[in-house]
Amino acid sequence: MTDGAPGIPALPSIPSRPSSPPHQGTGPAPGKGKGTEPGKDPGKGPGKDPHPGKGPEPGKSSPPGKDPAPGKDPAPGKDPAPGKGSEPAGKPGGEKKDDHPPRVPAGSSWTRPVTMQHVRVSQRYGVKGNWAAGHHTGIDLAVPTGTPVHSVGSGTVVFAGNAGAYGKAVTIRMTDGKYTLFAHMSKISVKAGKRVHAGTPLGHSGNTGRSTGPHLHFEVRAKRGYGSDIDPVRYMAGHGVRLP
Repeated sequence: MTDGAPGIPALPSIPSRPSSPPHQGTGPAPGKGKGTEPGKDPGKGPGKDPHPGKGPEPGKSSPPGKDPAPGKDPAPGKDPAPGKGSEPAGKPGGEKKDDHPPRVPAGSSWTRPVTMQHVRVSQRYGVKGNWAAGHHTGIDLAVPTGTPVHSVGSGTVVFAGNAGAYGKAVTIRMTDGKYTLFAHMSKISVKAGKRVHAGTPLGHSGNTGRSTGPHLHFEVRAKRGYGSDIDPVRYMAGHGVRLP
């Protein structure tokens, strides 16, 4: 499935907001399809869909029913951006109750955002498209609605709420200074200001915002603002974790 908006909360402001299609429920062929568009970050209050060119404002949590204001990014304080995004995988299902955090090997401080085996990638990072950033800013993991989502490492939640095209999203400022963004969730179980660690439950995956099907859009940003995204696969590999 694809995201209607980019996945990680970006802090930087976003360019003019182009119209972008919602994420697809099935993964596009390599080189095709669209992914979450950056533009708004889940770190800030609700406004308009984080389609390319705009993103949620950091520092503010979007009130329910509202989308992050355009022109702002989902970076720290701001969350996901606009456009297109992760493709959901699997069939949507009822939300599951919060599961226990995944087991993290002794001495390990990093883990995957979802612990399901054989997770399909419905949209890769960097795929060219008409997103504000010109490419898919995160990676879309096709998982059913209700799949438990966890923090990949230690940090502080800077945004938790509605982020326009990113839907319900959570943005975390990691201890290494980077920002991780989890978008299109069906339920959020943390609040801004909460300290988290590898495996801390954040909520459940879903199909909210601009999305064509259930999936989790996972994005990593060098800064809180939209457009500062970095390859999430390389980032996690640098911490000893393989995605998906």
